[in-house]
Amino acid sequence: MKKRLLAIFCALFLLAGAIPSAAALEGEAARAADTLAALNIVKGSGGSYALDEPATRAQAAVLLVRLAGAEREAAGTAVSSGFQSAPAWARSAISYISRQGWTSSATVQAFRPDDTITADAWCAMLLRMLGYSSKAGDFTADEAAVFAQRIGLVSRSWSGPLTRGDLFQIMRDALTFSYKDDGAAVVERLIQKGVCSQAAAGALGLLSQELTARQIADRCSSAVFCLNVYTTQKELDFQIPSAQASGFFISADGLAVTNYHSIEGAIHAEAVLSTGETYPVESVIYYDTGMDLAVLRISRTSGEGKAASAFSALEMVGTEDLRAGDIVYALGNPLGMGLAVSSGIISATERDVDGYALPCIMNTADISKGSSGGALLNVCGQVIAVTSGAFTYGNSMYLAVPVAPVMEADLTGEGLTLAQVTAAEKKSSFD
Repeated sequence: MKKRLLAIFCALFLLAGAIPSAAALEGEAARAADTLAALNIVKGSGGSYALDEPATRAQAAVLLVRLAGAEREAAGTAVSSGFQSAPAWARSAISYISRQGWTSSATVQAFRPDDTITADAWCAMLLRMLGYSSKAGDFTADEAAVFAQRIGLVSRSWSGPLTRGDLFQIMRDALTFSYKDDGAAVVERLIQKGVCSQAAAGALGLLSQELTARQIADRCSSAVFCLNVYTTQKELDFQIPSAQASGFFISADGLAVTNYHSIEGAIHAEAVLSTGETYPVESVIYYDTGMDLAVLRISRTSGEGKAASAFSALEMVGTEDLRAGDIVYALGNPLGMGLAVSSGIISATERDVDGYALPCIMNTADISKGSSGGALLNVCGQVIAVTSGAFTYGNSMYLAVPVAPVMEADLTGEGLTLAQVTAAEKKSSFD
C-alpha cells in the first residue's frame, strides 16, 4: 500500500512539474521589465510593474518615446492642439510620436489614449520608430505583428490586446534589433543618447557578440523555414508534399539556402515560415550536386497572395577560425514537426565523407530527418554550414556542409525553375 501511495505521489508531482505555473509565465514579463528598468526605460520595480494590467495606448506612447531615447526631446517641444486634452502625463509623448509619423492619429479622438493597445497597433508604432513605413509598403497596419515576426523584430507570435507585461517583452526583443537606416541596434542608440550606460547594457548581455542558446533561438529562428517539397503534379494538386526539409534566408529580399538533396527531383516547393505563412520557391539561383548545396529565390508573394517586403536573414561566415570543441547550434525542421534548435560542439572541422565533394563539418548538435538544409550557427549566430546528414551507425556524428561555396558563388542570375533543374539532372544522368 505504501509503495502504491508513493507511486501516486510521484506521478502527481511529475504532472504538476510539467504544467507551467502562472508565476513562471509572469516571470518572463518581469524579467523583461527588470531589463528595461535597468536601462532607464521602465519606471518601477517588483510588484509595481502591474504586468497583468491592460496596456493603454497612452502608456504605449510614453514607452515608445523612452525606447527611442527621445523623452527629453518630447518634453521640450510644444504639444499640438489636437492632443491638448490627452492625459497630462502622456500629452507630450502622444504629440511627439504623431509629429514623428509613428502614429497616423492627429487628434486625441483618433488616437484613443485610454483604449487597450493591440499587438498590431504596438508593432506598427514600433516599426515606424525603426524606420519602416506602412505608406511605403513595408508593412500593413492590420498585419504589423506578423511582419514584425517575419523580419525577426519579435521572437514569437503576438495578437489581440496586450498587457503591460506583453509590451515589455516586445520592447526587450526590440533592444537588439537594428534601425533600418543605419543598422545600429536600439540599445546602441540608447547608449549614444545617454539614456543608459554601456556598462549596464553589457551587464545585461545586450552587447555581447557571443549569444546564449535562448538568444540564438529568439534572434535567428525567424530566418529558418520548413521546406515542403513536391515531386509529382498529383502531390501538388492534393497539397501533400513528398518530403519536408529545412532552409534559411541569407538576404532580406528572399535568397535562401538549403541542401541540393532536399530539392532533388522536385517540381515545386514552398517555404513555410515561423509565422505560418507560405511562400513558393520561384527559382534555383545556384546548386551543386557534389557539394549538396542549393540557393533558392523565394517569392515575396505568399500562397495567399499577400506581399512580403522583407524577410529575416542570417549572415554567413567562413570556417577558417573553426576549431574542434567550439560550440555550435543547429536550427531546422526535424521530422517536419516545426522549427527547433539544438546545441553541440564541433567534432571535426574537415571530415572527408563519401558522396560529398568537400570535407564536412562533423558536430554533435542533434538533427533528424527533415533537418536537411537547416543552419549550423556559431556562437555569434552566424551560419558556418548547412546541416546535411549523419553517420548512420555513429552516435552524435552529424554532418554539415560549409557555406563557403555559396559565399563565393554568383547569385545575381535569374536561375532555373525546380522543374528545369530536375529535367537537367535527369538528362545529365543519361548522357
